[in-house]
Amino acid sequence: MLYTFIVIIHVFICFLMIGAILLQSGKGAEIGAAFGGSSQTVFGSRGPANFLSKLTVVVAAVFMATSLSLAILAKQRTFSSTVIDMQPKSAPTAPPAASPAQPSGDSHSSGEAPATGH
Repeated sequence: MLYTFIVIIHVFICFLMIGAILLQSGKGAEIGAAFGGSSQTVFGSRGPANFLSKLTVVVAAVFMATSLSLAILAKQRTFSSTVIDMQPKSAPTAPPAASPAQPSGDSHSSGEAPATGH
């Protein structure tokens, strides 16, 4: 239950951080207004920039805290989540021994090594 709650908070914080970053104007936006271009700001020249930069710092700190807590909680969970963990734990088996009654498929006797043409 706690894990699900933190995931929901984390996703909400992700969207809030994306919005706060996208609403901020770039550093080069003021240069255009200095040379006669009209600055289309609602709150004045630097009004929302201070608020948005502080909001971004707070949201980033909460994002890091939720990320760290999710990592710790995920490590403590006891379910098997990988294919290797789902494999049954059994003792390794030895390969079957070759029986002497098997036909070898070649014409040599069982005790002789095949002749090489060197």
